[in-house]
Amino acid sequence: MKCPFCKEDRDKVIDSRSSDGGRVIRRRRQCLVCRRRFTTYEKISEGFKLYVVKKDNSRVPYDRDKILTGLQKACYKRPVSAEEIQRIADKAEENIFKNFDKEVSSAFIGESVMKQLRRVDKVAYIRFASVYRDFKDAGELLKEVSKAITEAEPDARPTLFD
Repeated sequence: MKCPFCKEDRDKVIDSRSSDGGRVIRRRRQCLVCRRRFTTYEKISEGFKLYVVKKDNSRVPYDRDKILTGLQKACYKRPVSAEEIQRIADKAEENIFKNFDKEVSSAFIGESVMKQLRRVDKVAYIRFASVYRDFKDAGELLKEVSKAITEAEPDARPTLFD
């Protein structure tokens, strides 16, 4: 493993732990050249392929980075940390792999991400939903915003959207 600091390929493993329900191994390493410490994560990526069935019925390989990119765009200039974005992606991915082993619909992925994002930041949720759900008009978007407001503040009556 190359050190991210000095780029040398000499290190030792200081600590190893299982995480994410046994699907990931976290290793704490120390570079033998610069003596700095860094963490690596190992997870199975070979041996199975999960395909995403898109709206047009085409199939593409599953790519976690697409989830992260969508989350980063939705959370832009919102008080959502990078760690929280990773956690949302982890939870959505856990739900995906728990329920599917060969193919998953893009609709299921989107709903899994939105379910997690809704709990964290309503504005980011609306941003994500507006792209993912591809609202046909402002009325559909306003209904979704109204629903999010009502869930966040059960006593609020959003008269603007009624």
